[in-house]
Amino acid sequence: MRVLLAGGGTAGHTSPLLATAAVLSEEGVDITCLGTPRGLEVTLIPQAGYDLELVPPVPLPRRPGKDLAMMPAKLRTAVKATGEVVDRIKPDVIVGFGGYVSVPAYLIARRRGIPLVVHEGNAIPGVANKLGARFTEHVATSFPDTDLPHATYIGLPIRREISGLDRAARRAEGRAHFGLDADRPTLLVTGGSQGARRINVAVSAASRDLADSGVQVLHAAGRPEEVTIHPREGDPPYIVTAFIDRMDLAYAAADLIVCRAGANTVTEVAAVGLPAAFVPLPIGNGEQAHNAHPIVQAGGALMIDDGALTPAWIDNVVIPLVCHAGRLAAMSRAASDIVPRDADQRLAAMILQAAR
Repeated sequence: MRVLLAGGGTAGHTSPLLATAAVLSEEGVDITCLGTPRGLEVTLIPQAGYDLELVPPVPLPRRPGKDLAMMPAKLRTAVKATGEVVDRIKPDVIVGFGGYVSVPAYLIARRRGIPLVVHEGNAIPGVANKLGARFTEHVATSFPDTDLPHATYIGLPIRREISGLDRAARRAEGRAHFGLDADRPTLLVTGGSQGARRINVAVSAASRDLADSGVQVLHAAGRPEEVTIHPREGDPPYIVTAFIDRMDLAYAAADLIVCRAGANTVTEVAAVGLPAAFVPLPIGNGEQAHNAHPIVQAGGALMIDDGALTPAWIDNVVIPLVCHAGRLAAMSRAASDIVPRDADQRLAAMILQAAR
């Protein structure tokens, strides 16, 4: 069986694609991935050992302007390129994860009469998947209330090293891996693969208060130059890195995470039972706040608006929480029961069913 997986641009599209590809590979499926030259897929998909075909990106503007006027011509070019890929590899099914590259894949699937599966990562669906869901009855969502035709709630596929993580069992390994002390309260900070200036500045500005409270920090900043700390002799570790490639060990090391609320992040931290303080990205259609809402409502996380995140909030809310083992344990239990851990297997089963 041959499957074409279309998705890329950000980790929100690429990560569930790779998690699903891993299950399909174990079933003996021949996998080709479709991406664009400007996304994370250019690095991540070849690293994972899958064939990658590139087509021109087709940004979908949210408002009138020059980009909107140019979109039809760009779309025709991308559809033509996608059609050439499809005619060459002859997939039995096409799977789209949303984003720029999915629209031409959806259109070609419809033209060629190829079975189509659509997976929506966010609580609020994007434009691409609103289109794709009109062409198929095989539609999967990551959140239970996502409004798409034919939607089946299965969860978001995440990597097995995350979905199968036992945080408590690997805490010592995680802290040793990053050079953290074994027994201190530990705060993990990340703004995603590109970083988040608001989070970087607010947390690092509170670094001395964190240190005075005995809290150590592992900070994946994306842009480390935005993090300014002034460590003193004897302070707990405050480790700054651009990117963490072992998020399983980072989750194991942490007692609490301050982070954005992309679908992948929300799903991963909930799946492993890591209490969170979500800071939704303040742009787009508000999907990040919707992503985080079920976890917050269940008591597994806090949420604060981007503009309200200040060093004072870190002092008054984050520090008392990360030092309170009882509250953290209750939040961990609440988060752990919210999201499915086997969405990769559920989506792979849907893909195989559609192909047959």
